[in-house]
Amino acid sequence: MDQKSPNVQWHSYELGGLQQAGQWGYYGGIVWLTGLPASGKSSIAASLHRQLQASGVSATVLDGDNLRYGLNRDLGFSAEDRRENVRRTAEVAKLFAGAGSIAIAALVSPLEADRALARAIAAPLPYVEVYVNCPLAICEQRDPKGLYSKARRGEIPLFTGISAPYEAPLVPELELFSGEGDADTAAVAVIRCLQQRGILTDQV
Repeated sequence: MDQKSPNVQWHSYELGGLQQAGQWGYYGGIVWLTGLPASGKSSIAASLHRQLQASGVSATVLDGDNLRYGLNRDLGFSAEDRRENVRRTAEVAKLFAGAGSIAIAALVSPLEADRALARAIAAPLPYVEVYVNCPLAICEQRDPKGLYSKARRGEIPLFTGISAPYEAPLVPELELFSGEGDADTAAVAVIRCLQQRGILTDQV
């Protein structure tokens, strides 16, 4: 996207990595949860947030639905709008991560190219892509908002998994099978992944 405000300068508020890890026991970073609608992303994000906060880790959830209520309320579901939704979310996540928090982004983000954009925006901050792999049939059974039913009836155009594609991540840092366990167990798996990558210490 073209920069329409040329007379601006980036001000870095990022903390020195070693200093931050030494003081707090963790680095700021981004956890990007992607998966079909109703795959369990928001539930896992909420549990991960609670567990990190309980361990003294600053964390923030950037939920796709919540973002569309405010920051991204002007966006629809065309390919261009979906890409912009991902871009804005990644930029906000980077601000939180750069300030020393774990930013937990939970949004469908169905296209591989758009998720690659999010990863590029995050660099050089730690970035962990988590694929919440849940079969379409289970997502439809859950369907807490009745969206799959509406999509099947043709009432919602461009609905991911029905009338719009979902491209599964090729090499995510972590793959969770949400039909096989609860959100708390999945969140623990994310924490272990963050520990293995040195973003969190073993004490967290």
